[in-house]
Amino acid sequence: MMKVTVNEQEAELRQILDFTPQLIAVYGPNRERLYVNRVGLEYLGLTLEEWRQTPARGAFVHPDDRARELDCFDRALSTGSAYELELRLRKGDGSYRWFLARSNPVRDDQGQMIRWYVACTDIDDRKAAEERLQQENVALREEVDRASMFEEIVGASPALTGVLSRACKVAGSDSTVLISGETGTGKELVARAIHRRSRRAARAFVALNCAAIPRDLIASELFGHEKGAFTGAVQRRLGRFELANGGTILLDEVGELSSDTQVALLRVLQEREFERVGGRERIQVDVRVIAATNRDLTAAVADGTFREDLFYRLNVFPLEMPPLRDRREDIPILVEYFISRYARRVGKTFRRVSKRTLDSLQSYTWPGNVRELQNVIERSVIVSDTDEFTVDESWLSAAPRGDSRLGLSSTLAANEKAMIEDALRASGGRVFGHSGAAARLGIPRSTLESKIRALKIKKSRFRTRPPKPFLT
Repeated sequence: MMKVTVNEQEAELRQILDFTPQLIAVYGPNRERLYVNRVGLEYLGLTLEEWRQTPARGAFVHPDDRARELDCFDRALSTGSAYELELRLRKGDGSYRWFLARSNPVRDDQGQMIRWYVACTDIDDRKAAEERLQQENVALREEVDRASMFEEIVGASPALTGVLSRACKVAGSDSTVLISGETGTGKELVARAIHRRSRRAARAFVALNCAAIPRDLIASELFGHEKGAFTGAVQRRLGRFELANGGTILLDEVGELSSDTQVALLRVLQEREFERVGGRERIQVDVRVIAATNRDLTAAVADGTFREDLFYRLNVFPLEMPPLRDRREDIPILVEYFISRYARRVGKTFRRVSKRTLDSLQSYTWPGNVRELQNVIERSVIVSDTDEFTVDESWLSAAPRGDSRLGLSSTLAANEKAMIEDALRASGGRVFGHSGAAARLGIPRSTLESKIRALKIKKSRFRTRPPKPFLT
């Protein structure tokens, strides 16, 4: 039987450690660097001598983790006990990965500390998954907590069932969907229905109202940012696209995106990748995109406020939600639905709906669509004191006057149409911008777009065309 020398045993032990898929290091009793295995040296991009000569304690630890690591070691040194902690270690290329570091002390026969053995296991993928799951859960809680326009799609009118039929057909694909329609028609609700009927239903549905985020923060909200990317970016944050990876993202009011953000969104749709704000790493995502808008994007393209190439990328499968005035036969069903919903909440019972009230609700134009009807019903349920449900008709007449910044009565539709056409003519058919018709009339552009559709005004008639050059 061959005798194995001490040197041979030591060489074999080093070979075993070198092939161990962990970063293994040996330190002296006061953290003097003695040995690190080949995997550790390759990760750090150093030779053994370079590693030993690195002066500072915690030199390879992420600055945010350094104080915590030194505190753990100082406490372990005073108690002589083993410890473990999660921390980030710098790679040779300057990047960081998460590791689980386990440190164990070794004592001599007199109980004196002679060595510290440290084994670091790479847990970066696990930490990324945990962070993603945490962010997804935050986004999901936000979605659950945020009240929807209504809980279910209610109605059986041809205008609504036609849209729902098309939504069901596109749900099984991964095609990009563009949902248009006036405010309050249920665009987000249809987007959620498409997601629930898709192959991505088990993954996240993440919604973002592009009009509700300041323009200088929208890129960070969509694509995330790295720590220090801008003032206030105290830590890395995942964007909505990363949170929706594998699932669906709804970009509501997509027409409000700035030109720079439109370019970035176009790249995501084309390449399925992006970079966080302040970062260089290209992140690939598998996300189904649904966009929604109450703007006329065709007109916005003509006005130069929305990119044509982005419009065609979004407009793969268009769906247009009908306004409530085009589905009046659904109003009685919606009234019953909302009465039941809100009466149950406040502990009231209604045996019938006043015929006069129902006639008024069906004859009203509902500029705010289903959302406005929902609000009127909820308010009426609160103030009603009998078992007959009634609505104060002054509430209905008050709503159109909310747009009275035009200075017109709602009964003078012809004069209103003439005034809008005059403004469009003066602005060359432009609705938006400083010289657009909305600015001239002093009303929000979404309100003007709604009136243009309701009055069936063709904006293209008023667009000025550049003169043709003379041929010589």
